[in-house]
Amino acid sequence: MAEPAYVRIAGEYARRIRRGELTPRTQLPSYTEIAQEHGVSDIVVRKALELLQSQGLVRSVRRRGNFVADRPNLVRVSPERQMETAEQSFENESEQQVQVERETQQIPASTELAEALGVPAGQEINHVITRATENGRPISISDTYQPRDVVGISEAAYLEETISDQLPVETHAEWLRTTPGDLVKTVHQRFLSADERIIMLSDISYPRDRYEAFVFRMTLK
Repeated sequence: MAEPAYVRIAGEYARRIRRGELTPRTQLPSYTEIAQEHGVSDIVVRKALELLQSQGLVRSVRRRGNFVADRPNLVRVSPERQMETAEQSFENESEQQVQVERETQQIPASTELAEALGVPAGQEINHVITRATENGRPISISDTYQPRDVVGISEAAYLEETISDQLPVETHAEWLRTTPGDLVKTVHQRFLSADERIIMLSDISYPRDRYEAFVFRMTLK
C-alpha cells in the first residue's frame, strides 16, 4: 500500500524533531510554505499537522501557527499505523536501522481462535509472526491470525484495541529479552468488517518503555 502524502510529510517532520533539527518551541513553516515545498494541497498539510499534534510532537497556537512541542514524546498512533507496513511505521518514528522479519504459516484454529474468527475448530487459518529490531534491539513482536479466505485488512471498517501492561507470552518474552517477571506493553487488536465479522486478530508486544502514550482513532473507513 502506497504511503499517504500526509503520513510521509508528518514522518519527515517527526524525524527532524526527534533528532533535534527542530528544537522545542521552533515555529514550523506556514501551511502554504509546506504545501509548496511538497507539492500538495493545504488539506494534505492540515492532515499532516493534525497527525503530528496527535503524536504530541507539535502544538498549535491560535493566530500564531504551529510549534514544536516543549517535550516531544514517542507516541504510537492508530489507525494511521495500521494502514502502513511495519517498515513504514518504524521508519516514521526514527532514523535508526530497523529490520522487520515475517514468518507465515497455516495452523489449525484453536477453540478460542475458531470462535473469534467464526470458523470450525481445527480448520486451518493464516498465522503471521512479525518481529522487528532497531539497531539490533528487539522492539516489537506480533502474532496475527486470519481466516484463509481473507487477505489483509482492505475489508476492515473498524479497529478495536485493548492496551495493557502484562506478562508476555513465552515467545514474546524470548524475542524481547525480558527479565522473568517483567511486564511488557501489549496491544490486542480486532479488525472488523462493516457487518461486524472479525477478519483479523493481532497480539503485539513492545518493551514497556517504548512509547510514552497511545492515541486512537477507531473508524477505518
